[in-house]
Amino acid sequence: MTSSAQKVALVTGAARGIGLAAAKRFLADGWRVALLDIEGELLNAAVAALRQPDTTLALTCDVSDADGVTKAMATITNRFGRLDALVNNAGTAVFAPVLETSDADWSRIMAVNLTGPFLCTQHAFRIMKDQTPRGGRIINNGSISAHAPRPFSAAYTSTKHAITGLTKASNLDGRMYDIAVGQVDIGNAATPMTDRMVNGPGVLQPDGTTKHEPRMDAKAVGDAVAYMAGLPLDANVLTMTVMATKMPFVGRG
Repeated sequence: MTSSAQKVALVTGAARGIGLAAAKRFLADGWRVALLDIEGELLNAAVAALRQPDTTLALTCDVSDADGVTKAMATITNRFGRLDALVNNAGTAVFAPVLETSDADWSRIMAVNLTGPFLCTQHAFRIMKDQTPRGGRIINNGSISAHAPRPFSAAYTSTKHAITGLTKASNLDGRMYDIAVGQVDIGNAATPMTDRMVNGPGVLQPDGTTKHEPRMDAKAVGDAVAYMAGLPLDANVLTMTVMATKMPFVGRG
């Protein structure tokens, strides 16, 4: 592969939280980084705060919009010339019982959490298979929900189980192009999405109670992603779980 100084990463959902933590770690390791997010104003502020205009690129895009993804990928190759790593991190969630999950919410969660990663993966394949040196790495955010659901999360949990299928299938298809695909399953990273775990009554548990839950610094996830991305292409982390040590997952709570 190319040296770190020449490598290029695309991180989706990069305006804050896990995506921004991963982007910061890539930059610290000498990568050039395209940060993509649907929230343009927030994204531009985050990229400006990084103060690395020569090695960063802000892309406002909805990952479920096929035309938008096509344009974003073209912008990356025009600016940086290649793509060595894609981190499919963008996601959304609506927590509601099965009987109260609307068609609109179901469709939107499927579009962002599943169709989006597929579209980005497909375009990354097209770039990675034809560049020199050939190949690259794709890392999907699968979530602890790829293993076990929270209450009232049918739509979100369904997409995260499906991401596991996308990871394995695209890893298999990528072999002929030297493209490695892996998945990081994250539990209770401290991001705006998980603030409810430590504020107010906490989050709903399977027994119907609500509790506060331990969280971990999102930087730990960025470090894990960087490790996966830094491996030579003849090695791959197919799945990795990074979780708050004391969160209720292992065992029965």
